[in-house]
Amino acid sequence: MDQIFAALASAPRRKILAYLSETELSAGDIATRFEMTKPSLSKHLRILESAGLIASDKRGQFVFYRLQGDNLANTLASFMQAVCPVSQELKQESRALARKKAVKE
Repeated sequence: MDQIFAALASAPRRKILAYLSETELSAGDIATRFEMTKPSLSKHLRILESAGLIASDKRGQFVFYRLQGDNLANTLASFMQAVCPVSQELKQESRALARKKAVKE
């Protein structure tokens, strides 16, 4: 439980969760949304994954990330995103990305 709260304590990690709220994204897609080094982003992703909040899937040379399904912490994070004004825009972007992917498939 401590790992979960430590993971949620970081604003960039909460933003990553918001981006992943509606769709999975590659590490590169996530990186384009942040002004941080790739090693820093990798550290954030590792922390979220070790806390059980996200899962990764390597496909060829790309690693895709998605929220872990039934998870109390993600339920709480979703609640926080619903009331956080910053997260609303990120969730809208995530929904738009999901729609684009659905059209392509």
